[in-house]
Amino acid sequence: MKDNIIDKIFNEDALPGMNKIENKSIDLIVADPPYCLGKDYGNDSDKLSPQDYLEWTFDWFDLAYGKLKNNGSLYVFLSWQYTPEIFSYFKKKMRMVNEIIWDRRVPSMGGSTRKYSSVYDSIGFFVKNDDYYFDLDSIRVPYDEMTKKARTRSIFVGKKWLEMGYNPKDLWSYSRIHKQDPERRNHPTQKPLFIIERIIKASCPVGGAVLDPFMGSATTAVACIRNGRNFVGFEINENYYKDSLERITAEKKKGKQQELLLKSMGIALEKGNKTIITR
Repeated sequence: MKDNIIDKIFNEDALPGMNKIENKSIDLIVADPPYCLGKDYGNDSDKLSPQDYLEWTFDWFDLAYGKLKNNGSLYVFLSWQYTPEIFSYFKKKMRMVNEIIWDRRVPSMGGSTRKYSSVYDSIGFFVKNDDYYFDLDSIRVPYDEMTKKARTRSIFVGKKWLEMGYNPKDLWSYSRIHKQDPERRNHPTQKPLFIIERIIKASCPVGGAVLDPFMGSATTAVACIRNGRNFVGFEINENYYKDSLERITAEKKKGKQQELLLKSMGIALEKGNKTIITR
């Protein structure tokens, strides 16, 4: 990826904007586009007709696909209304590895009386080739001590899955970002940092490049900064763009302060999956 776009967000439409990026230079694409549900993003981007929405989705995908390395991956957030058409189109060029269901833990408070309440988002996980990068160990979920004790039979002794944790399933139950959450920014569909970090750790190597065509509240950028990855992104809404820059600046400042504190204490600093000795 060119130096003049590394770790930058551009206040422009992603479709022409992606021409700034060299082909086959991106390790991972994290895409959280409008869902075509009529949300107010300060423009009409989420108010297209179903046909126009699908055509727009196919256009940005075709552009983004060319930017991926041969062992690269793409994750896309969608609502169930359009997953059949979009997944089918993506599978013409990429192999679908998983459909991950994100259970947003929506509380049971009223809702529609003519259908079942919608409480999840779909996350499509696609890869270019079978040799795609995937670091399972970085995202394993540790067993609690009671579970580990219950599984201490001789045949399990020394097993990696018992010591390091299990593979996350394709159902991710994690609360959406509520208004009172300290992580909350001024964006109506902000994704939790935990989920984006899991995706980045698993599917982008340390020092690799992540593209987010719809940067929104800069959660992808923050996850990259915290985990030693590079990023590039686009955000068409000027207010979201300015807020993203503020969030990134604050995150980098916090990281430098933490690094200085740890260095003064002679403690090793973990950067991504690597350990940097500070003394």
